[in-house]
Parts: sequence; structure tokens; C-alpha cells
Amino acid sequence: MPSARPAPSTEDRCSATLVGEPLTAGTATDLARTFKALADPARLRLLSLVAAHEGGEACVCDLVEPLGLSQPTVSHHLRVLVEAGLLRREKRGVWAYFALAPETLADVSAILDPRSALVPGSRP
Repeated sequence: MPSARPAPSTEDRCSATLVGEPLTAGTATDLARTFKALADPARLRLLSLVAAHEGGEACVCDLVEPLGLSQPTVSHHLRVLVEAGLLRREKRGVWAYFALAPETLADVSAILDPRSALVPGSRP
């Protein structure tokens, strides 16, 4: 099985916009992977559930019931979100806890906002 590509670096994501200059092939590939991870209703719900959870982090055990999917399916979706850089994973004993990666979400927002390329310093 091929290894997963690492999440794009913050520098690569921050420098990308859809206006101004054309995206490089590598940046487009990385962004497509991020958008693909976001293009699933279960994954969007997972991001929302994690963000809304007390303390802004949740264990997979906290996410199975509200999502209505099996634990292996939820774990798969969480892995995709971590690989895309949208969630962070921290192992504590036998449990894994997940939290949003706000810098990635801010970068995705800046990429989609054409004003970010037109107004110097408008991106976080």
C-alpha cells in the first residue's frame, strides 16, 4: 500500500490563492487532497463535532454515536482528515484525541477568498 502524502506545509498553503498567479501542479495536488477530504458529509460533520466538543477536542469514542457510523468507519474518516492537515491527533494511552488544525482551515479560507490576493497582509 502506498504511503500517504504528507500534509502540505503551511508555507505552501499560505502562498496559494486561486487568483493572482496560477497554482503550481504540486500546490494544486495538495489543495485537491484537502478539498477531497472536505467533500464528504461525514467528514464535515466530524470537523463540526470536534470543534463543538468540550475543550475543542474529542476522542473517537465521543464521535461514533453522534455520527451514527461504525467505529472503524469513523476512524477512517478521522485518518483522512488528519492526513489532509485538517485535524491534529494526539495519542493518550489507548485513546486518540482529535482537535481542529485552525491554521489549515484559515489557509483554505484564504485560498478561496479572492480578496486575500488583492489586499496585502489580509491573510492570517
